[in-house]
Amino acid sequence: MTGQHPPRYAGGPCFTCGRPWPCFERQVASLVEFAGMGDLIVAYMGDWRRLGVEERRRRGLPFDPELEARHLGWLDMVLPARRARGDRPWRIDRCDRRDETRAHAFPAILARRCAVATTPAPTADQPMDDDARRLAELGYQQELRRKWSGFSNFAISFSIISILAGCFTTFGQAWNNGGPVAISWGWPLISLFILVIGFCLAELVSAYPTAGGIYWWAAKMGRPVHGWFTGWLNLIGLVAVTASVDYGCATFLNLTLSALFDGWAGTLRQAFVLFVIILALHGLINIFGHRIIDVLQNVSVWWHVAGAAAVVAILAFVPDRHQSFQFVFTERFNNSGFGDGGTGGWTFWFYVLPLGFLLTQYTITGFDACAHVSEETRGASKAAAQGLWRSIFYSAVGGWILLLAFLFAATDVDAINAAGGFSGAIFETALTPFFFKAVIIISTIGQFFCGMSCVTSMSRMAYAFSRDRAVPGWRLWSRVDRNGTPVNAIVGATVAGLALTLPALYESPSGIPVAFYAVVSVAVIGLYLSFVIPIVLRLRMGDRFTPGPWTLGRRYKLLGWVAVVEIAIISVYFVLPIVPAGVPGHADFSWSAVNYAPLAVGGVLLVVAVWWYASARRWFTGPRRTVEGFAGAADAGIDGDPVRQ
Repeated sequence: MTGQHPPRYAGGPCFTCGRPWPCFERQVASLVEFAGMGDLIVAYMGDWRRLGVEERRRRGLPFDPELEARHLGWLDMVLPARRARGDRPWRIDRCDRRDETRAHAFPAILARRCAVATTPAPTADQPMDDDARRLAELGYQQELRRKWSGFSNFAISFSIISILAGCFTTFGQAWNNGGPVAISWGWPLISLFILVIGFCLAELVSAYPTAGGIYWWAAKMGRPVHGWFTGWLNLIGLVAVTASVDYGCATFLNLTLSALFDGWAGTLRQAFVLFVIILALHGLINIFGHRIIDVLQNVSVWWHVAGAAAVVAILAFVPDRHQSFQFVFTERFNNSGFGDGGTGGWTFWFYVLPLGFLLTQYTITGFDACAHVSEETRGASKAAAQGLWRSIFYSAVGGWILLLAFLFAATDVDAINAAGGFSGAIFETALTPFFFKAVIIISTIGQFFCGMSCVTSMSRMAYAFSRDRAVPGWRLWSRVDRNGTPVNAIVGATVAGLALTLPALYESPSGIPVAFYAVVSVAVIGLYLSFVIPIVLRLRMGDRFTPGPWTLGRRYKLLGWVAVVEIAIISVYFVLPIVPAGVPGHADFSWSAVNYAPLAVGGVLLVVAVWWYASARRWFTGPRRTVEGFAGAADAGIDGDPVRQ
């Protein structure tokens, strides 16, 4: 009978009961994995019966006649032998965590007797440990390689936030919409709100450390529809973040090449070609650099720390003169074109200035990467939670210091305004050619590291969402190669990022990179809307929520509502026109100046909403377990059955 089981189960005693292979518990557990994890049959005292199709759908169970026949045929061989040995019959029913003495889930009893029955056998590369058991409790096999340290987990979010990327590429957004006050005061203020959001998400990743992250939490704390919309918003946001980071990296590389080589014109088309090359390189690094990708994340952290310190030192000591404290902390600009350029009144304070906060809101994002790589992190329940909020805190402090150095060095205001607020104009006017090139190169390399980390996070989300069959062609995107790398998900997600950035080929007549800022807005809106759904569901659960080792305690209510209000406000602002030429009906209206963030996000939401009500609500049941009924599932704060629609 052992020939029917996967090779990794062959030979050796049972891990817990000690009986020689094949003991009955290991055989049944092996069947559960071999037959596609399908709990298609329910038994009452050995009386086997089939569940109706509607009952299967209600529980989110797959319906495959071939697997069902294999399941029944196997049990027909095993049960007579079990009765002949005089073994006590099993009582198997749906798991009810409110009364576990009365009902148990198949094969939860087996998992209690054989602790690793429904998870892969240990190997030299992936020994069975608390992380794998916890993942099994949440319903998944350990397929990705768990070799990331807590520091590496912190490093990926710190690298994606990347003060060497966002502070450089979106500086002009704050400069034109508010000026120095939008940076010197806006950065710490918005950072505080983002840290609150981070605390709320850290509590959730501690309780549910899975690669699906945000959407997994939403589906489990709410209903499949919550997971459906959260997943698509999160995936869109991660694709947009990757695209915007790599496009920003290409812009700075374009500037570097034009400064180094006289024959390089630095045109928009050249920047786009560089963007395609950088995006492809990041995909290849993630595919073929699986052995060193976590090491590269660690290197990225030190590059960001040392690089930011070097830039601050250069801007402090190289320029001949600096701006005053009064300029840095009180000066206001309005180069947006709204409100006739005025720096007072309702238009400035409640429209123009909040648009400048996009600098902070965009730079400090992507920190959910700690959740997306939690299945590859050792001690994930603590390490991922700590890595998430710490990446926000340290980035906020380092970014503020870096931006203040920018402002003190911004002595030629007219030249910076003429460049559309581009941060490169600060360095070019305040520094010697050598130090100008040094600063640009430091930033470009930092942005390259950032883009590499973005592809890692994006591909893990695409893999996890496909694993639960939400993405068209899910069988393709959910495959991992022999190295535990989701190659197809990496390729598909990078191509999606390329497609999203195509409008950047159109040049705005104002010289402001409206298409780039639109991609940035898509990233911010998509990600933060995906964050708010599980936070609201956590508030709704109240004391029914089972926290992990890192918890907010009673403070979750106050912090949760602060996070919800902040996300609601920024989601409205960042779909608004960035320049007057993007306002329909304006005399200078141009489609190339339109902020297409509401079109991109709204269009995708419309499509997934129609898809949900037309089809997906009948088959998408949220996260699909690849390990059935593990013993600790009840303790994980998860019902035995998938939530109903």
